Amino acid sequence: MASNKKGSSPSSPSEWSRSENKLFERALAIYDTDTPDRWHNVVRFMGGIKSVDEVRRQYQKLEEDVARIESGGGAFHWYGAAAPPPTRTAQRGN
Repeated sequence: MASNKKGSSPSSPSEWSRSENKLFERALAIYDTDTPDRWHNVVRFMGGIKSVDEVRRQYQKLEEDVARIESGGGAFHWYGAAAPPPTRTAQRGN
């Protein structure tokens, strides 16, 4: 597999577009932690636009952010190109 070719990816290895993240999320919903060769399946589902290493790193970031959010921690990575939605506190004007 030509996973070293970054020119075919619409974004840099460290940046993921909103559509790439949507594909990634859908793939994670299909290929759970019990799936053999999970990361290879995720890469195939995404059409090979990211490498196995990129997918693993993105998942690690996602896990870190979920843990931080669940613990009531502060800022987190944002995976889409748009700004994150306002928090409930911000919506209430508190």
